[in-house]
Amino acid sequence: MTRGPLKAWLFDGVGSNTDEHVGPYADERHDEHREPWWKVMCLTGVDYFSTLGYQPGIAALAAGALAPVATVVLVLLTLFGALPVYRRVAVESPHGQGSIAMLEKLLPFWRGKLFVLALLGFALTDFMITITLSAADAAAHLVENPNVPSFVNGHAIVITLALVGLLGVVFLRGFGEAIGVAVVLVVIYLALNLVVVAVAFWHVGMHPHVIGDWVDLLKVQHSSPLAMIGVSLLLFPKLALGMSGFETGVAVMSHVEGDPEDTEEKPTGRIRNTRKLLATAAVIMSLYLIASSLVCTWLIPPRQFQDGGKASGRALAYLAHQYLGNGFGTVYDVSTIAILWFAGASAMAGMLNLIPRYLPRYGMAPEWSAAVRPLVMVLTAIAFAITIIFKADVNAQGGAYATGVLVLMTSAAVAVSLSARRAGQRKLTVVFALIAAVFVYTTVDNIRERPDGLRIGTLFIVAIVVLSIASRVLRAFELRTTQVQLDPTAELFLRDCARRSIRIVANEPDARDREEYRRKTAQILDDNDLPDAQDILFMEVTLTDPSDFESVIEVSGAVLHDKFRVLTFSSPTVPNALAAVLLHIRDVTGVRPHIYFEWTEGSPIPNLVRFLLFGVGEVAPVTREVIRRAEPDPMRRPHVHAG
Repeated sequence: MTRGPLKAWLFDGVGSNTDEHVGPYADERHDEHREPWWKVMCLTGVDYFSTLGYQPGIAALAAGALAPVATVVLVLLTLFGALPVYRRVAVESPHGQGSIAMLEKLLPFWRGKLFVLALLGFALTDFMITITLSAADAAAHLVENPNVPSFVNGHAIVITLALVGLLGVVFLRGFGEAIGVAVVLVVIYLALNLVVVAVAFWHVGMHPHVIGDWVDLLKVQHSSPLAMIGVSLLLFPKLALGMSGFETGVAVMSHVEGDPEDTEEKPTGRIRNTRKLLATAAVIMSLYLIASSLVCTWLIPPRQFQDGGKASGRALAYLAHQYLGNGFGTVYDVSTIAILWFAGASAMAGMLNLIPRYLPRYGMAPEWSAAVRPLVMVLTAIAFAITIIFKADVNAQGGAYATGVLVLMTSAAVAVSLSARRAGQRKLTVVFALIAAVFVYTTVDNIRERPDGLRIGTLFIVAIVVLSIASRVLRAFELRTTQVQLDPTAELFLRDCARRSIRIVANEPDARDREEYRRKTAQILDDNDLPDAQDILFMEVTLTDPSDFESVIEVSGAVLHDKFRVLTFSSPTVPNALAAVLLHIRDVTGVRPHIYFEWTEGSPIPNLVRFLLFGVGEVAPVTREVIRRAEPDPMRRPHVHAG
């Protein structure tokens, strides 16, 4: 089927498998556009590094004079907690599935799928709110800037929608363009922050008494250094957003360039470079966090951090204007607005990687979700809706953002703890378990303080589950096979029968003794008024996990009891697999095969429910329906008989 120009552009890179009669995601894994690790670091860094715009202010509000100490605690937990966890995640899920893939195998069948959908709900909460919150924050910086014309005031929602739409346009052009924009923004932003911090330290050097005043204040407020550390640990949940960005770092690792000898099964170079990406980003951010927290605490009056203060949500921008003038300060503001706008790029990239790797494989997404551009358009539309619902209010979205980030980091810590335990690494198991405990405490404390985040995350989960189940039902009658393979014996059986006729008997394997096949043969001959048992092949399907959607079918042939020729294979669903094999037999032999069924007893409605949930049920009509949808020409469809 030919595509028009618009459709070809939308579905660029996604092939049609109709002619081969395999499932729609047979060629889901296509070549990724890969870049050097430091460029991909900039893509994830637009989210991670942009927190410099507000993290020093958050620390000052939460901890007061203790902010630098609390920030050091945050940095230590980043470098010796989050970083080791995600470096291991990169090893365990090198194709960008993240910690969700590591936890996917904990629960079997539908329970496992629902568990993954719940984690995806929190992931999408994190990523979607990253887009809308960052754009809203950028709009707030723009509206509140003293150099902006007054007519802009009161139009934060419109500005936020425009920024979200512009982000979508960038991704419609492609990942290469997104990474190029990210590199420019990150380099400029980090350079400007370096200038601001350096000048601030120079002013501290000119007025060293501010350090003495700070130390004296700490001594008055806290009885000992241990007390300071204890309070800082208790304050950690309020500063934890300074750790955001790790999940997107592994989510986009499929775009990291590896070694020439890398394979999909063993991408050693890509894993090494991703771990380098994570470590470099963490070290850079840690240095900036500590330095910015120190100079902001020393040089900015505490009242300016409060709501309405000149440093509220923009502490480093305050220093830029204060010590480098309005000209440089305006340049810094523009850079901050730009990186906050593009902070959603890492989240968009993460979703474009995660969604096609899970939902289509579960049959819980429409076919177009395998293409980047339609998915970008849908995600952008959802971001528009969230922006309107929350009226581009940064504070209203903060709880959901924090909850999504912390749940994902907790799941990653739990996943690597279980991974270390399975590998027999006792010391690492204990270490990762302690890190997981810290994240569990942080998550619970955040939810207790801001329960709205959990409510919003739950809404995302419910929406994903409902839409996913609806999609699974709508796609129940599709071919789900990515490939059909015949072993030499099966090929021999088919070549022999193809010279006359190919008659296949669908048999539910039981004892598999001589009497079972003799009775089945007699029944089929009687029900269908066949003259003899010549050219009859038995076909038996062993049911695997019925919650899976797609599968590779490997057909094996065998002669049982020196008489009965049997084709066997495994699949998550019986009728869809039978349809795929019948179409494959027709294609390789040029003969339309006949298949014979025995009608299933009972009401068709419960049998349909059994098919949807467990892959079995009324097999005959469902097999025929799958064939009908896959092959539009009635004269080319395999013959389906039931008696």
